[in-house]
Amino acid sequence: MRVVIVGASGNVGTALLRRLHSESDIEIVGVSRRTPDPTGPYADLNWHSIDVGADDAPDRLAAAFAGADAVVNLAWQIQPSHDPRRLYRTNVLGSRSVFRAAIRSGVPTLVQASSVGVYAPGPKQAFVRETWLRTGVAESSYSRHKALVERMLDEIESDHPTLRIVRLRPGLIFQRDAGTEIARYFAGPLLPGRLLRFGRIPVVPANPGLRMQAVHADDVAEAYLSALRADVRGAFNIAAGPVLDAELIGRAFHGVPLKVPGLLLEAAAALTWQLRLQPVDRGWVRLALKAPLMSCDRAAAELGWRPRTDAVNAFRELLTGIAGHAHTESPPMADDAGLPGRFGGLLRGRLPGTGNPY
Repeated sequence: MRVVIVGASGNVGTALLRRLHSESDIEIVGVSRRTPDPTGPYADLNWHSIDVGADDAPDRLAAAFAGADAVVNLAWQIQPSHDPRRLYRTNVLGSRSVFRAAIRSGVPTLVQASSVGVYAPGPKQAFVRETWLRTGVAESSYSRHKALVERMLDEIESDHPTLRIVRLRPGLIFQRDAGTEIARYFAGPLLPGRLLRFGRIPVVPANPGLRMQAVHADDVAEAYLSALRADVRGAFNIAAGPVLDAELIGRAFHGVPLKVPGLLLEAAAALTWQLRLQPVDRGWVRLALKAPLMSCDRAAAELGWRPRTDAVNAFRELLTGIAGHAHTESPPMADDAGLPGRFGGLLRGRLPGTGNPY
């Protein structure tokens, strides 16, 4: 089986490469804007350096997809949050280029990285299935883009019924190697990451809406492999238990839950983002407060998927990675102290939420 992974050098791509390397019957082709050094999970691959948002991307992607049995599209930009045009270019227009190239090349299987962010606001005390309304959370550009991409897939499924399309919708995705990347993208240069090496979070914001699901990147990679091998179509929710909330995190990491109104959380994010103190805008907080909890029954029944790492230990591993500046040698996951989101970058005038880390 020849599998082309678009966006192969990021958090999920790294984990998927590790998993597929152990499958002797799978030939892997990697696509990324900037190809990583051929070490670790990035070794022994046929790499194509392609910017999916560029004008020539459909032609170049079609050439890379020639003869492939499946395409896995993981390409997505979280940052720079202060450049919405760049995010739309990569996330929406870039996904469209991937889809057009897959159709042109006659690829029989397309597996798309979607997210819990595709869903409309939903319950925090119950679990929604894959049929929940997919209009996203309006205030979040990430959520809007995920919804737009899935609408494109709906049209493609209607126009090309022989193309097998699978959509995976995970919650938050954690692994140790993503510690530096996630800290840069979601926390910024003022996070006292070294304090996390003691495994403590002194104060945990508590709000009824802050109940979220997470999953380890290796378990997500297992879900992708199952989707490639199984004769399935459609969407699958991917998350591990237990649900993460302030009480649980406080117990696990010796912290004190502090009740905070949702409007205050949003206002604090908006102000500090506008001041370029951290890279997360109000939309991310709104998404965290409004995204529903997901039932993963379909993944268990049809993919045989069950997480090996629970959400608390996945989060603990991430915190260890943040404290230790864990990283890989790919551009998105690098440990360059001068990048936006790092303190060295701040000293060089590279402010959080700016620049292109991909």
